[in-house]
Amino acid sequence: MKINLNGKISNVKAVWYDEPVIKMIDQRILPETFNIVEVNDTRELYDSIKNMTVRGAPSIGAAAAYGIAQAKALETDVEEAGKVIKSSRPTANDLFFAVDFVLQHEGETKKYAEMYVDSIVERSRMIGVNGNDLIGNNKRILTHCNAGALASVDYGTALSPIRMANESGKKPFVWVDETRPRLQGARLTAWELVQEGIEHKVIADNAAGFLMEREQIDLAIVGADRITRNGDFANKIGTYEKAVLAKENGISFYVAAPLSTFDFSIENGRGIPIEERSEEEVKEVKGVSISPKESRAYNPAFDVTPSRYVTGYITEYGVFKSSDLKILREKGKESIIERIDGSKKVIL
Repeated sequence: MKINLNGKISNVKAVWYDEPVIKMIDQRILPETFNIVEVNDTRELYDSIKNMTVRGAPSIGAAAAYGIAQAKALETDVEEAGKVIKSSRPTANDLFFAVDFVLQHEGETKKYAEMYVDSIVERSRMIGVNGNDLIGNNKRILTHCNAGALASVDYGTALSPIRMANESGKKPFVWVDETRPRLQGARLTAWELVQEGIEHKVIADNAAGFLMEREQIDLAIVGADRITRNGDFANKIGTYEKAVLAKENGISFYVAAPLSTFDFSIENGRGIPIEERSEEEVKEVKGVSISPKESRAYNPAFDVTPSRYVTGYITEYGVFKSSDLKILREKGKESIIERIDGSKKVIL
Protein backbone atom coordinates (compact mmCIF):
# COMPACT_ATOMS: atom_id res chain seq x y z
CA MET A 1 0.00 0.00 0.00
CA LYS A 2 1.07 3.59 -0.57
CA ILE A 3 2.15 5.39 2.59
CA ASN A 4 3.21 9.02 2.94
CA LEU A 5 5.58 9.38 5.89
CA ASN A 6 6.90 12.89 6.40
CA GLY A 7 6.55 13.64 2.72
CA LYS A 8 8.24 10.42 1.56
CA ILE A 9 6.10 7.95 -0.39
CA SER A 10 6.74 4.28 0.36
CA ASN A 11 5.06 1.00 -0.51
CA VAL A 12 4.56 -1.19 2.54
CA LYS A 13 2.58 -4.39 3.04
CA ALA A 14 0.45 -4.93 6.13
CA VAL A 15 2.42 -8.06 7.08
CA TRP A 16 5.55 -9.79 5.75
CA TYR A 17 8.16 -12.39 6.72
CA ASP A 18 11.85 -11.77 7.33
CA GLU A 19 12.84 -15.23 8.52
CA PRO A 20 12.52 -16.01 11.35
CA VAL A 21 10.69 -12.77 12.24
CA ILE A 22 7.15 -11.85 11.16
CA LYS A 23 6.76 -8.10 10.69
CA MET A 24 3.50 -6.20 10.62
CA ILE A 25 2.04 -2.71 10.80
CA ASP A 26 0.62 -2.11 14.28
CA GLN A 27 -3.01 -1.34 13.41
CA ARG A 28 -3.92 -0.53 17.01
CA ILE A 29 -2.16 2.84 17.01
CA LEU A 30 -2.99 4.21 13.57
CA PRO A 31 -3.55 6.91 12.44
CA GLU A 32 -1.57 8.77 15.11
CA THR A 33 1.51 6.55 14.95
CA PHE A 34 2.98 4.34 12.24
CA ASN A 35 5.03 1.52 13.73
CA ILE A 36 6.28 -1.90 12.63
CA VAL A 37 5.99 -4.72 15.16
CA GLU A 38 8.30 -7.74 15.14
CA VAL A 39 6.78 -11.10 16.08
CA ASN A 40 9.35 -13.65 17.24
CA ASP A 41 7.40 -16.83 18.03
CA THR A 42 3.99 -18.51 18.03
CA ARG A 43 2.86 -17.06 21.36
CA GLU A 44 3.65 -13.52 20.20
CA LEU A 45 1.78 -14.19 16.96
CA TYR A 46 -1.23 -15.47 18.92
CA ASP A 47 -1.21 -12.26 20.97
CA SER A 48 -0.81 -10.07 17.86
CA ILE A 49 -3.87 -11.63 16.23
CA LYS A 50 -5.90 -11.70 19.45
CA ASN A 51 -5.21 -8.07 20.36
CA MET A 52 -5.70 -6.94 16.76
CA THR A 53 -2.20 -5.67 16.07
CA VAL A 54 -2.92 -7.43 12.77
CA ARG A 55 -6.56 -7.68 11.71
CA GLY A 56 -8.73 -8.20 8.65
CA ALA A 57 -9.43 -11.74 7.50
CA PRO A 58 -6.86 -11.98 4.64
CA SER A 59 -4.09 -10.28 6.67
CA ILE A 60 -4.79 -12.59 9.59
CA GLY A 61 -4.51 -15.50 7.16
CA ALA A 62 -1.19 -14.17 5.87
CA ALA A 63 0.17 -13.80 9.40
CA ALA A 64 -1.02 -17.32 10.21
CA ALA A 65 0.70 -18.76 7.14
CA TYR A 66 3.94 -17.08 8.14
CA GLY A 67 3.40 -18.41 11.67
CA ILE A 68 3.68 -21.99 10.46
CA ALA A 69 6.85 -21.15 8.49
CA GLN A 70 8.25 -19.44 11.55
CA ALA A 71 7.53 -22.43 13.78
CA LYS A 72 9.35 -24.64 11.28
CA ALA A 73 12.33 -22.25 11.17
CA LEU A 74 12.51 -22.22 14.97
CA GLU A 75 12.33 -26.03 15.00
CA THR A 76 9.19 -26.11 17.11
CA ASP A 77 6.15 -28.36 16.65
CA VAL A 78 4.32 -26.97 13.60
CA GLU A 79 1.13 -28.93 14.30
CA GLU A 80 0.96 -27.49 17.82
CA ALA A 81 1.75 -24.03 16.45
CA GLY A 82 -1.16 -24.41 14.06
CA LYS A 83 -3.53 -25.24 16.93
CA VAL A 84 -2.38 -22.23 18.94
CA ILE A 85 -2.69 -19.87 15.98
CA LYS A 86 -6.16 -21.18 15.12
CA SER A 87 -7.33 -20.53 18.68
CA SER A 88 -6.59 -16.80 18.48
CA ARG A 89 -9.85 -15.71 16.82
CA PRO A 90 -12.82 -17.90 15.82
CA THR A 91 -14.74 -16.10 13.06
CA ALA A 92 -12.43 -15.32 10.12
CA ASN A 93 -12.16 -18.34 7.79
CA ASP A 94 -8.89 -17.19 6.19
CA LEU A 95 -7.06 -17.95 9.45
CA PHE A 96 -8.00 -21.63 9.31
CA PHE A 97 -7.62 -21.88 5.53
CA ALA A 98 -4.06 -20.51 5.66
CA VAL A 99 -2.87 -22.72 8.51
CA ASP A 100 -4.25 -25.86 6.87
CA PHE A 101 -2.77 -24.96 3.49
CA VAL A 102 0.79 -24.45 4.79
CA LEU A 103 0.59 -27.51 7.05
CA GLN A 104 -0.11 -29.60 3.94
CA HIS A 105 3.37 -28.66 2.76
CA GLU A 106 5.34 -29.07 5.99
CA GLY A 107 8.57 -29.80 4.17
CA GLU A 108 8.60 -26.39 2.45
CA THR A 109 6.66 -24.16 4.80
CA LYS A 110 8.41 -20.90 3.95
CA LYS A 111 7.95 -21.41 0.21
CA TYR A 112 4.26 -22.19 0.55
CA ALA A 113 3.61 -19.47 3.13
CA GLU A 114 5.09 -16.91 0.73
CA MET A 115 3.11 -18.45 -2.11
CA TYR A 116 -0.06 -18.19 -0.05
CA VAL A 117 0.53 -14.51 0.74
CA ASP A 118 1.43 -13.70 -2.87
CA SER A 119 -1.83 -15.35 -3.78
CA ILE A 120 -3.77 -13.17 -1.33
CA VAL A 121 -2.24 -10.03 -2.83
CA GLU A 122 -3.08 -11.15 -6.36
CA ARG A 123 -6.61 -12.14 -5.36
CA SER A 124 -7.10 -8.70 -3.84
CA ARG A 125 -5.86 -7.05 -7.02
CA MET A 126 -8.28 -9.09 -9.11
CA ILE A 127 -11.15 -8.18 -6.78
CA GLY A 128 -10.32 -4.58 -7.64
CA VAL A 129 -10.25 -5.29 -11.36
CA ASN A 130 -13.60 -7.10 -11.27
CA GLY A 131 -15.26 -4.61 -8.91
CA ASN A 132 -14.12 -1.57 -10.86
CA ASP A 133 -16.74 -2.33 -13.52
CA LEU A 134 -19.49 -1.83 -10.91
CA ILE A 135 -18.42 1.72 -10.10
CA GLY A 136 -19.40 4.54 -12.42
CA ASN A 137 -18.07 8.07 -12.50
CA ASN A 138 -18.46 10.17 -9.34
CA LYS A 139 -20.27 7.42 -7.43
CA ARG A 140 -20.78 7.75 -3.68
CA ILE A 141 -19.87 4.52 -1.91
CA LEU A 142 -20.57 3.42 1.66
CA THR A 143 -18.05 1.23 3.47
CA HIS A 144 -18.13 -0.38 6.91
CA CYS A 145 -15.11 -1.32 9.04
CA ASN A 146 -11.74 -1.57 7.27
CA ALA A 147 -11.42 -3.86 4.27
CA GLY A 148 -8.44 -2.14 2.71
CA ALA A 149 -4.78 -3.00 2.27
CA LEU A 150 -4.30 -3.13 6.03
CA ALA A 151 -6.85 -5.94 6.16
CA SER A 152 -5.56 -7.91 3.18
CA VAL A 153 -1.78 -7.38 2.98
CA ASP A 154 -2.15 -5.08 -0.04
CA TYR A 155 -4.87 -3.54 -2.29
CA GLY A 156 -7.78 -4.53 -0.02
CA THR A 157 -11.07 -6.28 -0.63
CA ALA A 158 -13.85 -3.67 -0.38
CA LEU A 159 -11.37 -0.85 -0.99
CA SER A 160 -9.66 -2.54 -3.94
CA PRO A 161 -12.41 -1.67 -6.48
CA ILE A 162 -12.50 1.87 -5.07
CA ARG A 163 -8.73 2.20 -5.54
CA MET A 164 -9.05 0.91 -9.11
CA ALA A 165 -11.91 3.30 -9.83
CA ASN A 166 -9.86 6.19 -8.51
CA GLU A 167 -6.86 5.20 -10.62
CA SER A 168 -9.21 5.01 -13.62
CA GLY A 169 -10.17 8.65 -13.11
CA LYS A 170 -13.72 7.92 -11.96
CA LYS A 171 -13.39 10.11 -8.87
CA PRO A 172 -15.28 7.95 -6.35
CA PHE A 173 -16.40 9.46 -3.05
CA VAL A 174 -16.46 7.27 0.06
CA TRP A 175 -18.74 7.53 3.08
CA VAL A 176 -16.70 5.91 5.86
CA ASP A 177 -18.67 4.37 8.72
CA GLU A 178 -16.74 5.04 11.95
CA THR A 179 -17.36 1.39 12.98
CA ARG A 180 -17.76 1.26 16.73
CA PRO A 181 -16.45 0.09 19.09
CA ARG A 182 -12.85 -0.06 17.74
CA LEU A 183 -13.39 2.62 15.08
CA GLN A 184 -11.67 0.74 12.27
CA GLY A 185 -13.44 2.91 9.72
CA ALA A 186 -12.63 6.26 11.29
CA ARG A 187 -9.04 5.25 12.11
CA LEU A 188 -7.93 2.82 9.40
CA THR A 189 -10.12 3.17 6.31
CA ALA A 190 -9.95 6.96 6.49
CA TRP A 191 -6.16 6.75 6.93
CA GLU A 192 -5.83 4.56 3.82
CA LEU A 193 -8.03 6.88 1.77
CA VAL A 194 -5.90 9.86 2.84
CA GLN A 195 -2.78 8.01 1.65
CA GLU A 196 -4.42 7.34 -1.72
CA GLY A 197 -5.88 10.83 -2.09
CA ILE A 198 -9.45 9.51 -2.37
CA GLU A 199 -12.18 11.94 -1.36
CA HIS A 200 -14.19 10.79 1.66
CA LYS A 201 -16.01 11.75 4.83
CA VAL A 202 -16.20 9.84 8.10
CA ILE A 203 -19.73 9.41 9.45
CA ALA A 204 -21.22 8.11 12.67
CA ASP A 205 -22.48 4.55 12.20
CA ASN A 206 -26.07 5.68 12.68
CA ALA A 207 -25.85 8.27 9.88
CA ALA A 208 -25.90 5.80 6.98
CA GLY A 209 -29.69 5.40 6.96
CA PHE A 210 -30.16 9.16 6.86
CA LEU A 211 -27.83 9.41 3.87
CA MET A 212 -29.58 6.56 2.07
CA GLU A 213 -32.99 8.15 2.55
CA ARG A 214 -31.58 11.44 1.22
CA GLU A 215 -30.21 9.60 -1.85
CA GLN A 216 -26.62 10.42 -0.98
CA ILE A 217 -25.33 6.83 -1.31
CA ASP A 218 -25.16 5.07 -4.69
CA LEU A 219 -23.84 1.68 -3.58
CA ALA A 220 -22.27 -0.09 -0.62
CA ILE A 221 -19.21 -2.36 -0.65
CA VAL A 222 -18.09 -4.26 2.45
CA GLY A 223 -15.64 -7.05 3.20
CA ALA A 224 -16.34 -10.33 4.96
CA ASP A 225 -14.75 -12.61 7.54
CA ARG A 226 -16.58 -15.79 6.59
CA ILE A 227 -19.09 -16.59 3.83
CA THR A 228 -21.18 -19.74 3.97
CA ARG A 229 -22.38 -22.15 1.29
CA ASN A 230 -25.64 -20.25 0.74
CA GLY A 231 -24.01 -16.80 0.75
CA ASP A 232 -24.79 -15.66 4.28
CA PHE A 233 -21.75 -13.84 5.61
CA ALA A 234 -20.18 -12.58 8.81
CA ASN A 235 -18.62 -9.15 8.91
CA LYS A 236 -17.94 -6.45 11.48
CA ILE A 237 -20.87 -5.75 13.79
CA GLY A 238 -23.23 -3.24 12.18
CA THR A 239 -23.00 -4.68 8.66
CA TYR A 240 -26.38 -6.41 8.85
CA GLU A 241 -28.31 -3.22 9.53
CA LYS A 242 -26.54 -1.46 6.63
CA ALA A 243 -27.54 -4.28 4.28
CA VAL A 244 -31.19 -4.15 5.40
CA LEU A 245 -31.27 -0.37 4.96
CA ALA A 246 -29.68 -0.65 1.52
CA LYS A 247 -32.33 -3.16 0.44
CA GLU A 248 -35.11 -0.92 1.74
CA ASN A 249 -33.71 2.05 -0.15
CA GLY A 250 -32.97 0.23 -3.42
CA ILE A 251 -29.20 0.53 -3.08
CA SER A 252 -26.86 -2.16 -4.42
CA PHE A 253 -24.96 -3.93 -1.62
CA TYR A 254 -21.80 -5.85 -2.55
CA VAL A 255 -19.52 -8.13 -0.55
CA ALA A 256 -15.85 -8.23 -1.63
CA ALA A 257 -13.84 -11.27 -0.56
CA PRO A 258 -11.37 -13.83 -1.90
CA LEU A 259 -12.16 -17.53 -2.19
CA SER A 260 -10.26 -18.20 1.05
CA THR A 261 -13.02 -16.35 2.95
CA PHE A 262 -15.71 -18.77 1.75
CA ASP A 263 -16.45 -21.71 4.04
CA PHE A 264 -18.53 -24.15 2.04
CA SER A 265 -18.60 -26.62 4.91
CA ILE A 266 -21.17 -24.39 6.65
CA GLU A 267 -24.62 -24.38 5.10
CA ASN A 268 -25.79 -20.96 6.35
CA GLY A 269 -25.02 -18.11 8.70
CA ARG A 270 -26.36 -19.87 11.78
CA GLY A 271 -23.27 -22.05 11.73
CA ILE A 272 -20.73 -19.21 11.85
CA PRO A 273 -19.01 -18.86 15.25
CA ILE A 274 -19.29 -15.28 16.46
CA GLU A 275 -16.46 -13.87 18.54
CA GLU A 276 -17.38 -11.92 21.66
CA ARG A 277 -14.79 -9.41 22.82
CA SER A 278 -14.21 -7.56 26.07
CA GLU A 279 -16.71 -5.16 27.62
CA GLU A 280 -14.00 -2.50 27.89
CA GLU A 281 -13.94 -2.07 24.10
CA VAL A 282 -17.51 -0.76 24.34
CA LYS A 283 -17.22 1.09 27.65
CA GLU A 284 -13.95 2.89 26.89
CA VAL A 285 -12.42 4.91 24.06
CA LYS A 286 -8.61 4.94 24.18
CA GLY A 287 -8.70 4.09 27.86
CA VAL A 288 -11.19 6.82 28.75
CA SER A 289 -14.41 5.53 30.31
CA ILE A 290 -17.62 6.59 28.54
CA SER A 291 -20.04 4.50 30.64
CA PRO A 292 -20.79 4.20 34.36
CA LYS A 293 -18.48 1.67 35.95
CA GLU A 294 -21.57 -0.18 37.23
CA SER A 295 -22.91 -0.72 33.70
CA ARG A 296 -22.26 -3.95 31.87
CA ALA A 297 -21.64 -4.18 28.12
CA TYR A 298 -22.15 -6.80 25.43
CA ASN A 299 -19.62 -6.84 22.59
CA PRO A 300 -20.19 -9.25 19.69
CA ALA A 301 -17.43 -8.48 17.19
CA PHE A 302 -19.43 -9.60 14.14
CA ASP A 303 -22.97 -10.02 12.87
CA VAL A 304 -24.36 -12.22 10.11
CA THR A 305 -26.10 -10.85 7.02
CA PRO A 306 -28.40 -13.21 5.08
CA SER A 307 -27.64 -13.66 1.41
CA ARG A 308 -31.01 -12.19 0.39
CA TYR A 309 -29.61 -8.73 1.12
CA VAL A 310 -26.53 -9.16 -1.07
CA THR A 311 -26.57 -7.87 -4.64
CA GLY A 312 -23.37 -9.71 -5.52
CA TYR A 313 -20.06 -11.10 -4.28
CA ILE A 314 -16.98 -9.49 -5.80
CA THR A 315 -14.26 -12.16 -5.99
CA GLU A 316 -11.01 -12.78 -7.84
CA TYR A 317 -13.01 -14.94 -10.29
CA GLY A 318 -15.68 -12.37 -11.05
CA VAL A 319 -18.91 -11.07 -9.54
CA PHE A 320 -21.47 -13.68 -8.50
CA LYS A 321 -25.00 -13.78 -7.16
CA SER A 322 -25.71 -16.13 -4.26
CA SER A 323 -27.43 -18.52 -6.67
CA ASP A 324 -24.16 -18.82 -8.62
CA LEU A 325 -21.82 -19.60 -5.73
CA LYS A 326 -21.66 -23.23 -6.86
CA ILE A 327 -19.13 -21.99 -9.44
CA LEU A 328 -16.87 -20.86 -6.59
CA ARG A 329 -17.44 -24.14 -4.78
CA GLU A 330 -15.99 -25.92 -7.81
CA LYS A 331 -13.00 -23.57 -7.74
CA GLY A 332 -12.53 -24.47 -4.09
CA LYS A 333 -12.20 -28.15 -5.00
CA GLU A 334 -9.24 -27.53 -7.28
CA SER A 335 -5.92 -28.65 -5.83
CA ILE A 336 -3.67 -27.18 -8.51
CA ILE A 337 -1.99 -23.77 -8.50
CA GLU A 338 -3.41 -21.51 -11.16
CA ARG A 339 -1.20 -18.96 -12.85
CA ILE A 340 -2.91 -15.78 -13.90
CA ASP A 341 -2.29 -14.46 -17.41
CA GLY A 342 1.00 -16.32 -17.56
CA SER A 343 2.47 -14.17 -14.77
CA LYS A 344 4.54 -15.38 -11.84
CA LYS A 345 1.78 -14.42 -9.43
CA VAL A 346 -0.40 -17.23 -8.26
CA ILE A 347 -3.86 -18.10 -7.12
CA LEU A 348 -4.03 -21.20 -4.97
